[in-house]
Amino acid sequence: MSAKPRLLDLVRNQIRVRHYSIRTETSYIMWIKQFIRFHQLRHPADMGALEIQDFLTYLAVKRRVSASTQNQALCALVFLYKKVLNLDFEDLNDMVRAKRPARLPTVFTRDQAQLVLAQLDGTIQLMAQLLYGSGLRLLECARLRVKDINFEYKQILVRNGKGNKDRITMLPELVADKLLIHLQETKLLHDVYLSKDAGSVYLPYALDKKYPNAKTEWAWQYVFPACRLSKDPRSGIKQRHHISEQRLQRAVKKAILASNIPLQASCHTFRHSFATHLLESGYDIRTVQELLGHKDIRTTQIYTHVLNKPGLCVNSPLDAFSLN
Repeated sequence: MSAKPRLLDLVRNQIRVRHYSIRTETSYIMWIKQFIRFHQLRHPADMGALEIQDFLTYLAVKRRVSASTQNQALCALVFLYKKVLNLDFEDLNDMVRAKRPARLPTVFTRDQAQLVLAQLDGTIQLMAQLLYGSGLRLLECARLRVKDINFEYKQILVRNGKGNKDRITMLPELVADKLLIHLQETKLLHDVYLSKDAGSVYLPYALDKKYPNAKTEWAWQYVFPACRLSKDPRSGIKQRHHISEQRLQRAVKKAILASNIPLQASCHTFRHSFATHLLESGYDIRTVQELLGHKDIRTTQIYTHVLNKPGLCVNSPLDAFSLN
């Protein structure tokens, strides 16, 4: 007689059936564990909306987490009760989500972006140039595969972006030759790994079963591979992985400090700057929306805050004065 599956194993199974990302899986498991520990290891099936509300209140009042973090915890618990325990009580649907404050994005000026990029070099500089020049998110850049770069059309195909959507963005001409040289060097490294039977890479959606040889083919390799092999957290197989995004984050943070730029900026600031500078150059907001992969035009409209042209050119009344 087989043992009854553990609760967290059931959660993992339901997450993987829906093809949620490994990050979502890790996050949901973490919040469910914290929820159970908060209630002295009671089983979630013996609890309900009241216990969920108590936990969310604790996060907001005692731990003072952000609205997005609180909502993430709620999503994990809603998933647990609806998809795993099959409990859909009415109070769960009426649970109030924390309101996220409307914040304006931090944006580099063109000179500031150039100054930060100049502080970087090598592969890290190339990745940062793609963040700014193509509007890529950090993880989208790290996960690029060789087959997703089209040098002839100067395009990058972003696979499984936010919301599990694909999109096309531009490949900046300024980095095209540099990227080509980088790929030639990476190909040599891939050939070395192949000679040692260590050239396989992770493939999504069981493609390794459909195309058994694809995992060692050059087209499927990461553009920015890690220096060492690593173990896949789900399959346990040791393979090539992409470069750690923390490496780029640390380097960009260091470059911002070295540039003496008085901004609380990060890798994502390059993406904000990409959108803002395109709009400044007169490009249509719908075009920018497509390049960014935004589902709602209102998300893209937030970048118009720096343009000083909300329909009409507005000048400050103070500018009419002659100041001594």
